[in-house]
Amino acid sequence: MGLHDLKPAKGSVRNRKRVGRGPGSGLGKTAGRGEKGQKSRSGFARRPGFEGGQMPLHRRVPKRGFSNHPFRKEFATVNLGRLEVFEAGTIVTPELLVKQGIVKQLRDGLKVLADGELTKALTVHAHRFSAKAKERIAGLGGKALVLEG
Repeated sequence: MGLHDLKPAKGSVRNRKRVGRGPGSGLGKTAGRGEKGQKSRSGFARRPGFEGGQMPLHRRVPKRGFSNHPFRKEFATVNLGRLEVFEAGTIVTPELLVKQGIVKQLRDGLKVLADGELTKALTVHAHRFSAKAKERIAGLGGKALVLEG
């Protein structure tokens, strides 16, 4: 078998639809676009949400609530169980976690959560701690230090 013997699977390749090529083609004259109207014109592109001039749903429905979007802070999170890989007495910083690949991106800071088992005393530097995480770190003789910024 050579490269010249290769063929696509049977039925997987079809001829391109050639519209507007005479009455015998079955797609002549109006080229499958029907008669008049917006959709029959060249260059027609309806924007998402357009309802033919009727007030679109996203404008008919009342707006509620509050969005803090431009000012919201997104924290990278890490659970206590993931910190088990470090030796006892290690100073765990956000930069170290990124370097080790435990956290992919720091974003606006690091928050430590209490899920998982931690059995060693560590000094953990982070921007936020859940109350339970702080309690568990202290309970093992470690320190939970809050970073500014």
